[in-house]
Parts: sequence; C-alpha cells; structure tokens
Amino acid sequence: MHRMERDTDHLESPAIVWFRGDLRLSDNEALAAACSHASLIPVYIRETSCSARPLGAARQWWLHHSLARLASDLENRGTPLVLLTGKPAELIPQLVKATGASTVYWNRRYDPAFSDADAALKAELQSDELVAESFPGQLLHEPTRLRTGSGTYYKVYSPFWRAIESGIENRPPLDAPESLKAFPGISRLESENLEDWGLLPTKPDWSGGLRETWTPGEAGARQRLADFLEDRLKGYSERRDIPGVDATSGLSPHLANGEISPAQIIEAMRDADTSASSDDRTTFRKEVGWREFSWHLLVNQPELAKKNHNSKFDDFPWLNDDEALVAWQKGQTGYPIVDAGMRQLWQTGWMHNRIRMVVASFLTKHLMIDWRKGEEWFWDTLVDADAASNAASWQWVAGSGADAAPYFRIFNPVLQGEKFDPQGDYVRRFVPELEKMPAKFIHKPWSAPDKVLKTAGVSLGDTYPTPIVDHKRARERALDAYKQIKDAA
Repeated sequence: MHRMERDTDHLESPAIVWFRGDLRLSDNEALAAACSHASLIPVYIRETSCSARPLGAARQWWLHHSLARLASDLENRGTPLVLLTGKPAELIPQLVKATGASTVYWNRRYDPAFSDADAALKAELQSDELVAESFPGQLLHEPTRLRTGSGTYYKVYSPFWRAIESGIENRPPLDAPESLKAFPGISRLESENLEDWGLLPTKPDWSGGLRETWTPGEAGARQRLADFLEDRLKGYSERRDIPGVDATSGLSPHLANGEISPAQIIEAMRDADTSASSDDRTTFRKEVGWREFSWHLLVNQPELAKKNHNSKFDDFPWLNDDEALVAWQKGQTGYPIVDAGMRQLWQTGWMHNRIRMVVASFLTKHLMIDWRKGEEWFWDTLVDADAASNAASWQWVAGSGADAAPYFRIFNPVLQGEKFDPQGDYVRRFVPELEKMPAKFIHKPWSAPDKVLKTAGVSLGDTYPTPIVDHKRARERALDAYKQIKDAA
C-alpha cells in the first residue's frame, strides 16, 4: 500500500521504530512519526546478515554505553527498548506478526551495504501491504540526489559545500517527545540482555581512558555541544589546530553514533549567544561539511575504504614493513608529535584533527605504508570511527582521494610540532618520558646535547626511541615513488 493511498487506520495499531545509527530521542523523525500511533515498539537489532563492516573495538565500547542510555531515556518516557540479534529481514517481519504492527519506521543510513539491505526490506514490507517509511536525519543533504551541473557527483569539497550550505536552514530539528506509549505486550517480546552482547573489553579492560574522557549518550552530546558553544566556539578558527589546548568540539563520536544530528548542531550554533566571530562559525560549519562531503563520496563510490579514488595510485610501490607499522601504532617512532598522537588515540579513543593529518602523512609518506593499513587501525581504535570520514580523510592525506592534498605535500613532523605545539604541552601529556625536555628540543630530542638529555632523564634508544626513519631521506624516497607513478600515467 503506497503512502498516498492509505487512510489513518494504521494509526490504531502499534508502530515499530527501528533504531540504528540514530541513538537519540530528539530530532528523530522516525520516532516522531511513531508517536501518532496507538503505541510503539522501539527495537535495536545487532545485525548478523549485513555485509557492512563490523564495528571496531572502540566503537563497540561506545555502542554499549549509548544503548544503555537510550534504553534508560526510553524507559523514563514510558517504554522499554527491545534488543534483538539476527537478520532484520527476518526479525522485523516476525515482530510485525507477533505484535500486529502495520507500520515500520526508521531513519536512513547511507553506508551502501546498509542502504541496499534497507531498500530490500522496505520493498518486502510494502509488498505485504504494510507501511514502511524511512526518514532523513543523519546528514544535512541526501547524497544520492545532490549533483553538479553536469550531472555527476561532487569530487571537490568547496563547490560541494557551497551547494548544500544554502539548504542548512531548511530542516529545523525536532524536539524529543515528552512521553511515549508502549505497546501493551512489549514485555513478552523477550528482549536480549545488553551485557550478554560482550561489547565491553574485559581481559584486559583497556577502556579506562575512554571512560575518563567521554560520556556516551544523547545527554552527553547535548552537554558537550553546550560547553563548546559557551567556551570554545569563540576563537575556534585560530585555536582548533593547537592540540595542547581543549579547543575543538569533541562532537565527532556523538555524531558517529547518532546521539546528535548535524541539524541540531547547526541550529544551536546559529542561536548561541556568543561573541564568536563569523570566521569561527564558518570554520566550524565547514568541519561539519567535511563529514557531509565524505558521505557524499562514499555513497557515490561504495569501495572508498578499499580502492584508491585516483586509480594511478594502484601502482604505488607501498612497502610491507610490519616492524615500522607496529612502531607507528604504539607511538614509538622517535618523532614526538607522531608518538603523542598515536598514544592519545590508544588512551582516549580519539585524536586531535591536526595530529591525525600528521600521523597519517607519516605512515603513508615517511614509512610508505599503504593508507589502508592506517585506516584499519583507526577503524578499530577510534570512538568516532566513521565509514565515510575515515576512508575519505585517509585518502585525502595519502594523495589518492577526491580533492586530495598533493602527494608531494609531506608534513615535516618536527616543524608541525614546533608550529602547533611550540611549548610541547601536548607531547608532555602523552609522551611522559619527554616531560622534562626543554621546549627547544622536545620535538627533536636527538638534536639535544648530552647534558640536556641527561638532565631531562632521557636516554635515546632506551627510555625513548631514536627516529625509525630520517625525515630528509624518507621525504626523498616518497617523492621518487610519486614521480614513478606520475611518469607512468
């Protein structure tokens, strides 16, 4: 039955609200639509059938806590959350049959593996004369619809952002419902126990730094947004590149887990009573825009995490150096700004954006290790691991992506440290063995006199590693490799 043809009889039966990447009650169009029904059945399914990439360990940790808070929020408004494991194509029809529901609502997801499965399920439900509706909400735009004047998808960020920026004001976010009407028989649906899903690390429990750093859930997202607008939006355009200060929004994991929508962020920033400059606001909006652009790329190029956007990089002579890869992963490269970033990632599940570019450049250009190895590590260790942003950003740094930084733009890790962490505050925090090094040498301890090293308690090659590659020679090697594929093109 098509939406235009049906009457309101379906409102007398319960509606199933299928939560996925939208673990929030506010600005949730699927939930809002279900509130017009006699009752509702909120469900989250741990999927076993979809070909989409499984969540990494850090995202699993976050998912556990986010689901726990969502369940609590729903319970406080009148209904429990049903947890199930299996294939949605089987479980959703089973729920329909068990409850008499005539309607299923969900908010769209844009990972091609998920969206294809969702489309098939929607078609099946509608063929059974059920109402199956999906809604936007995870992005400011619909990636399948936005096209250039020539009918292709955007491959350069600036014109893409100009194309969607004018539409930002067009979708005001929805308030959370004050109360919800639970399906009377919901307690008989045999919801699974979240603890049994094994999403939390146990032996060992490496999540202590994550617990100290983050508050998963919708309330945590709202508080972090409020704190950012009050304390850090002013000066954002200048301070966002300084890793030693708390100057960024920290909203990326909340966005990745659907605890807040980009529309909510944009509206809150517009309405915030701050003295932030137009440059601060524009710069932050463009950060939201990069996430949008990344999803635009992934939807139109489904193998973005596996295949080079620029095919000439298919012949790039990447090196298989497991020892160097492990040194990079553990923050033992001998370059303090790189090591600080990798250790911040391991401790907190997050890394400052400027440093993400530095460590990605170091892996792909200094070590000449395939960007896909770095993307895989970030996928497993980032609490904000995002299928689109992770792949698009790695390809951007490697030089193989859309609108990419040129491959010959090779970050000098010493100069990057001296420019963005001039006093070494960031390095001292995450590389404590260099805590007593003077600022003059903290980003290049190998250049310090023996007396300075001894006073700082640093023994190169013992308490802190010597550089695993020489910057100048590594740069020349990378440029030679780039020249090879350029000449062969």
